[in-house]
Amino acid sequence: PTAPDGVDTDKPSAARIYDWYLGGTHNWAVDREFGKRAVQLWPGMPAMARQNRAFMNRVVQAALDAGIRQFIDLGSGVPTVGNVHEIIRRRVPEGEDATVVYVDYEPVAAAHSTVILEKDEATDWAGLVQRDLRDPDAIFEDDTTRALIDFAEPVCVMLIAVMHFIGPHDQPAQIVERYRSHVAPGSWLAISHASIENAPEDDTAGVRQMIANYRNTSNPMWLRDRAEFAPWFGDWTMLDPGITRLPDWRPDEEPDDDIRKASVFGWGGVAEKPQP
Repeated sequence: PTAPDGVDTDKPSAARIYDWYLGGTHNWAVDREFGKRAVQLWPGMPAMARQNRAFMNRVVQAALDAGIRQFIDLGSGVPTVGNVHEIIRRRVPEGEDATVVYVDYEPVAAAHSTVILEKDEATDWAGLVQRDLRDPDAIFEDDTTRALIDFAEPVCVMLIAVMHFIGPHDQPAQIVERYRSHVAPGSWLAISHASIENAPEDDTAGVRQMIANYRNTSNPMWLRDRAEFAPWFGDWTMLDPGITRLPDWRPDEEPDDDIRKASVFGWGGVAEKPQP
């Protein structure tokens, strides 16, 4: 595709690599080459990306069914291939409104997001905030967030396949707690995270090497066990079926063999903020 102004196409971008895993078109040769090498190390990577996207889709649908009409997608990457605003457009009943704020600090993701939202004629109810999710207060105070999100009403906050890019030195638990404390009762928090806990030993070596390769991008990765990220939900009420492998969270179809095999490399869950 044509590169938006200011976008570096000489270095691989995690957002564009993820787009390539999903079969998207907002990527360049450097991203595809990195992605192909990652797949050589671990063939399950595209399936892992697809199951994260499917998990996100089901979370958005469930939140809409529960009456939530505001969404914040943190670390959204390139909003294409079945992203939040597309689901809202399909699922929200005629005559009702919903809003979504995409948040990503990478210029490449911000540039592509702006172009996509303009092309989809969604800019009056979906916006891009170019901020770092590690700075929640800056996101809350951003003009786009203030225009689209009413924090006195429930919000669905999503951290899908992004917290494994937040290292321990960034104090991830405190970051998530800040988001929890800022939203109204009835809000949802959805998190998915990469893990090799209980994964077959034959596959973990390739995953570890792939993770090591990500250290050469602008987005190093960290793997965590279920017990490490479960406390991020705090005292919120876990929604059924709790923290599960991603295909097992309220499935709407039987996962194929590739998805099922990749499912052991991630955890996900959704919780609701209780009434005071």
